Amino acid sequence: MALSYLIFDASDDGEGTGSWEAMASVRASALPEVMAEVASVMSAAQTDAPGPRGALDEGGAWDAEHQVQGDGDWTTVTLTITGPWEWGEALVERFAD
Repeated sequence: MALSYLIFDASDDGEGTGSWEAMASVRASALPEVMAEVASVMSAAQTDAPGPRGALDEGGAWDAEHQVQGDGDWTTVTLTITGPWEWGEALVERFAD
C-alpha cells in the first residue's frame, strides 16, 4: 500500500537509532483515509518489530506515537516512529510509491 497522505521525514542520531515523522493536515472527509494509513503503518511496525515496543531509554526496541488535533475545518495527524535505523528505513520503504 502506497501512502497518499503520510510522508515521512527521517533523522538519524548517528548511533544506529532513527526517528521517522509524518504529518498530514486534512479536512474531516479525508480523516478516515489518513487514519487507515496510520493503522497500516502501525500494523507493519508491530508485525516486523525489532523487539518490544516501549520507550527506548526504558529498554524498548522501538516506539511510536500518533496525535490528532483539530483546528476548525482541518485536522492534523502526526505519526512519529523511533527505533533501529535499518528497521525504520525498511518499514518506510514498504509504503513508498
